Parts: sequence; structure tokens; C-alpha cells
Amino acid sequence: MLAIRLPLEIEQRLDALAKATGRTKTFYARQAIVEHIDEIEARAAIMASEVTDDPFGAFSEWDSAADRRAYAGL
Repeated sequence: MLAIRLPLEIEQRLDALAKATGRTKTFYARQAIVEHIDEIEARAAIMASEVTDDPFGAFSEWDSAADRRAYAGL
């Protein structure tokens, strides 16, 4: 089981996509993870091998101030 918090804009887009296609939000979340896990693992390996002051390192293009606020309570 996986529960994730998404930025409001992404949640709204995912909801609209699911409604428009008759698929579930879970279907699309699973599809995104399956299609991008190799890239995510590669970025994580790079990030782990580099010393950086940026805690988000290789993931910075996927991160925004809104994301950081959404994840602050985790």
C-alpha cells in the first residue's frame, strides 16, 4: 500500500485526467512510477554519490516551493 501527498495542482490534474478517461488516479500514479523508476533510481544514485549543499540535489527540477510546503509535515 502506498499513500502519497501531491501538490494541489497535480492532484487536480490527475483527478481531471482520471475523470476524462474513466481510469483511476491510482492507475496513472502506478503508470508514472513504472515508466520512470529507472530514471528515478539513476538520479538517486547520482545524488547519493555526490556531496552537495542542496538536499534535493538531482531531483531539484521536480521540486518546487509548493512541493516543499506539501511535504513539510512528513
